[in-house]
Amino acid sequence: MTGQRSDARRNFARILAVAEAEVAANGANASLEQIARVAGVGSATVRRHFSSRRALLDAVFKQRVRALCDLAHTLAGEDDSRGALLKWLRELLSYSLAARGLADALSYEPLGDEDTQDSCAADIEEAGAPLVSKAVADRAVRADVTVHDLLTLIVGIALATEHHTDPATQAEHVFRLSVEGFSPAGT
Repeated sequence: MTGQRSDARRNFARILAVAEAEVAANGANASLEQIARVAGVGSATVRRHFSSRRALLDAVFKQRVRALCDLAHTLAGEDDSRGALLKWLRELLSYSLAARGLADALSYEPLGDEDTQDSCAADIEEAGAPLVSKAVADRAVRADVTVHDLLTLIVGIALATEHHTDPATQAEHVFRLSVEGFSPAGT
């Protein structure tokens, strides 16, 4: 955005603000035409600033994703690698439920795809990788677990529970089942 005219910067800010509200209300499928209309610009202006729906969603979630990445970096220094990983995954799940559309944005392309290197998904995957590696090295999680596996799990839980009466409670229950397994204790 550096070097843009002031009206272009204002349009960008207005489009982003409207997009945040529309995505919060309607999820990742928020209408780009509606965003343009409410922002008072043409749909071509939206597309000039955001080359794709994914680019718009990444911009909407950028600040909060940065906070999740910062949390991962902080937790990477904890001694309890399993606890640190689970805390970060719970935060990611909680935010995915609170920020309608984030789980959709993370599932638009397979995580780790070369075309997504500058995306929220790539940032989250990169931030979570050291947590998973440390937990694997500490034998706190299975050796075949990858950050991609766990992010896919979180996205799946978020998408599957977002329309429940109490999505946070249902998501936590399914997350716990995933972590602990569903066999009775001792079997």
